Amino acid sequence: MLVTEASLHLVRLPLVHEFRTSSHAKKHLEHILVRLTDADGAVGWGEIASPTDPYYSPETVDTCWLVAERYLLPAVVGRSWQHPSEVAAAWAKVRGHRFAKAGVDIAAWVLWATGRGVPLAQALGGTRRSVVAGVSLGIEPTIDALLAEVTKQVEAGYPRVKLKIAPGWDVEPVRQVRRAFPELMLHVDANGAYGESDDELRALRALDEHGLSMIEQPFGPRNLLAHATLQRDIDTPICLDESVDSVDDLRTALVLGALKVLNIKVSRMGGLGAAVLAHDVAGEHGIPVWCGGMHEFGVGRAANVALSSLPGFTLPSDVSASEKYYERDVILPPVTAAAGVVEVPAVPGLGHVVDTELIEAATLRTTTVRAGRLAE
Repeated sequence: MLVTEASLHLVRLPLVHEFRTSSHAKKHLEHILVRLTDADGAVGWGEIASPTDPYYSPETVDTCWLVAERYLLPAVVGRSWQHPSEVAAAWAKVRGHRFAKAGVDIAAWVLWATGRGVPLAQALGGTRRSVVAGVSLGIEPTIDALLAEVTKQVEAGYPRVKLKIAPGWDVEPVRQVRRAFPELMLHVDANGAYGESDDELRALRALDEHGLSMIEQPFGPRNLLAHATLQRDIDTPICLDESVDSVDDLRTALVLGALKVLNIKVSRMGGLGAAVLAHDVAGEHGIPVWCGGMHEFGVGRAANVALSSLPGFTLPSDVSASEKYYERDVILPPVTAAAGVVEVPAVPGLGHVVDTELIEAATLRTTTVRAGRLAE
């Protein structure tokens, strides 16, 4: 397979509902869509789902654009390869920048699956025809507003709800949601917002009495020791997200006993190939996994659905319907959910038609690399 052209498209889509975490709020998202074209004219789309600001990770839309344009696309264009793993090897000298790598990696996998005439899920080793989805809810202005959002998602059939928490917005919101929904699969996500003060540790331990399926990333990414200590003190499983950028991180966390659940994000781990490897290693150690999301547009969301079809993804994943986030998504048909279940596409490649008309209308800037040269 020979990629003859690669392009980046910075696309902005409005969110249907403002989303607030421990670090920031957002009313729209800007993601970079990646388009690879091979010598036969076949196309593979990927998505760089990095945040705009360096709050979740050091990467931003601007850094991803620079790295993809200057290093990743030139490493792919004009290079022959037989398997997507060879594409990832082409930029092995580039350290970090996993969000940028993930978008190009997804595009390579989609292009390869399309060329072989198989669904992306099958190309990755997926076995499920459908996956169970959960939803992620941000920090709301009031507990009543939060309860209204939870109610809406439960009525839509989602079996799992994740609540964003932060110091001062943790125990009481969880208590009220649990009181209203005693049987709901409920977990919380702090995005590393907690320190190790007595008050913050007390609040985290107090969450243990509310029957949560997990507490996700309470401490900073590199603070594996604090996660391990908290896990020894509570029964609720600790789930790691930002702490695990690579399989090496995962192996370290396993030795320390810092987790009982793993959130695998394609973007955070640098692509589908790395995500599959993390799934395999977690399975060897009996660690259940689920696919986390970055509010992906339809391209990245479809890739997450395909990944979630692998056998180790036994917990609901962040692959809820497109309509939860966007009035109009960049794929046709959009991702849909029935009673919290998303069907895995059985057609070759991504499984959806990319809406190039919408992409063109919503694109803020674009660049193309052809045969070793840059074309605006």
